[in-house]
Amino acid sequence: MRAHSINSFRSTAWPFDLQQLKAIFAIAIPITLQTIFFASKGVTDILMIGQLSEDVVAAVGVAGRALFVAMILLSGIATGGSMLMAQYFGANDENGVRRTLAITWLVSTIVAIIPAIGFGLFGQNIVGLSTESSVIRELGHQYLAITGVSLFFVAFNGAISAGLRSVRQAKLSAGLSAFGIICNLVLNAILIFGLLGVPALGLKGAAIATLVSCILETVVTLLAIYKGEHILRLRRKCLRAVGQLSYFSHFITLALPTTFNFLLWAVGLFTYTTLMGQASTQGLVVLSVISPIEAFSLSFLTGIANASAVIVGNHLGAKDQEQAYAQAIGFVVLAIGVTIVVSVVLFMMRAPVLNLFGALSSDTREMAEHFYGILCFGIILRSLPTTMVVGVLRAGGDVKFCLYQDLITQWLIGIPLVAIAVLYLGWSPTWVFALFFVEAVCKWFACIRRFRTRLWLRTLTQ
Repeated sequence: MRAHSINSFRSTAWPFDLQQLKAIFAIAIPITLQTIFFASKGVTDILMIGQLSEDVVAAVGVAGRALFVAMILLSGIATGGSMLMAQYFGANDENGVRRTLAITWLVSTIVAIIPAIGFGLFGQNIVGLSTESSVIRELGHQYLAITGVSLFFVAFNGAISAGLRSVRQAKLSAGLSAFGIICNLVLNAILIFGLLGVPALGLKGAAIATLVSCILETVVTLLAIYKGEHILRLRRKCLRAVGQLSYFSHFITLALPTTFNFLLWAVGLFTYTTLMGQASTQGLVVLSVISPIEAFSLSFLTGIANASAVIVGNHLGAKDQEQAYAQAIGFVVLAIGVTIVVSVVLFMMRAPVLNLFGALSSDTREMAEHFYGILCFGIILRSLPTTMVVGVLRAGGDVKFCLYQDLITQWLIGIPLVAIAVLYLGWSPTWVFALFFVEAVCKWFACIRRFRTRLWLRTLTQ
C-alpha cells in the first residue's frame, strides 16, 4: 500500500478550487475525526468517572492534566517529525520519510522514560500542586502510576500517526485511533463499574483501561504497517540512519524548539489548573468537567490545523510556495467558519451536555454553566492562532517564532494575569476562567503579522 504522489493533488493557486477542496477534505475530515476520537476519550473517561464522586472527578482532572503534559511533550516530537516527513513526501523522497519516522520513534521513546518514572514515584506531589486534599492526591497518584506506563506505547502510536498524516493516509490513522478509543470505552465500562463478572475498580479501572487500550492499538498498528510494502515500513538502512549525525541533528534542529514549545504550553495549562485550584476546590471540579468538553469542541479546529500542516508542508517540499501561501489562507478562513458553527451548536446543547455529569451539586452545576458560556466564546478566539501555530507556520519550520510567541503570550501575559487575579485580587473562579483566553487575543495580532511577511515559507528537506 503506497501513498499518492503530491503531484496528483496540485491544482490552481486559488484556495477554493473544487479539486483542491476535495483534496483538503480528503485529508482534513479523517484528521478531524481522529482528533475527535482522541478528545472523546477524555470525555468518556470523565463522564464515567463523574458518576462516582466529586473527589474522583477532581483527581482525574488534575492527574489528566499532568498526563496531558507528558503526551503533549511526545506530540511535540512527533510534530517535529511530521514537518520533515510531509516535506520529504512532497519531494517524493520515501527514504527520507522512513528515516525521519525512525528518528521520531526513537527520540519519543527515550523522552517517555522521564514522565513515566516521575508519575510512578512522585504522583502525589504532582497532584498536590493543585490541591491540598489528601484524598484527591492519593486518587490522582493511583491514576498516574498506571497510565504513565502507557506513554511508551503512545510514543510509538504518535510517531506512526504523524507519518500516516504526512503521507496523506489520514484515513488509516483515524481508523487506528478509532480502534483504540473503542477498546478504551469498552474496557472503561467493564473495569470501572464491574461488568461481566469483573470486580468494580473505579478510578483504578479507568487507568488500567487506558493502558491496555494503548497496548492493543500498538499491536494493530504494527499489523497494519508490516503486512505489506507500506511506505512507513521501517527497513534496516532507515534504522542505521538514526545514528548518522547529519540526519539526527537536522531533526533535532526542528523538533527541539517544537517540543520545548509544546512542553511550555502544556505546563502552562497545568499552571492554569493549579491556580484554579488555589481559587477554589469547586472551581477545580468545574474545570475538570469543562476541560474534556473544551478538548472535544476544539477537535474540529485542531483537525483543520493538522490538515493544513500536511498540505502546506507538501507544497513547500515540492517548492511550490505560491500554492502553499494560497492554501494557508483558505485553511484560516475555513477554520474560523467551522469554529463559529461549533461554538453556536455547543452553546445550544449546554443543558443536555451538563446533565451528563450527575455527581455535581447544584452550586457546582451553576458555576459549570458560567464556565460553559465563556468556553463557547473562547474557542472562537482560538481559531486563527491554533490554525497558524499548529499548522501553517510550523509547516514551513517557523518553530522559533511559535516558541517565542507562546512564551510571551502565555507565560508573560496570560499566567501572570491569572495569578494576580487569584492570589491578590481574590476574583471568583468564573472570572479567573475568562482570563484563560487573554493569550489567544494577543496571538491574533502576532500571527497575522508573521504570516504576511512570508518568512515562514521555507523548504526543509535535505
